[in-house]
Amino acid sequence: MGILDSLENSPELRGMLGQLGAAVLPAVLGEVLGSGSGQGGLSAIVAKLQQGGLGDQVKSWIGTGQNLPITAEQLQQVLGSDTVKQLAARFNIPVDQLSQVLAHQLPAAVDHASPDGKLPHTA
Repeated sequence: MGILDSLENSPELRGMLGQLGAAVLPAVLGEVLGSGSGQGGLSAIVAKLQQGGLGDQVKSWIGTGQNLPITAEQLQQVLGSDTVKQLAARFNIPVDQLSQVLAHQLPAAVDHASPDGKLPHTA
């Protein structure tokens, strides 16, 4: 089971998604993490978040301790509102809802992708 599969099946996530629908989340996260076009993969997203002033949060996700949260506004600011708006439009999801779900799930996605406290070289 891959990281996106585990996130898709999270009971906490199902309650939070509402109209987003758990089936859409792996595709959205895939776009953000770079398996789609444009973002450059997990390492690029991590670097972008660190450059955007979220280094402490990112370090907590990669490390083995508790994950520090980020807000939807922080994520939207770092990724860029245009990127978030494009994803929302592509998947027919309200921008606010998409930002909230991504802010909630991105820490878990990075955490799952770095089980030994390090990003994989292929990320």
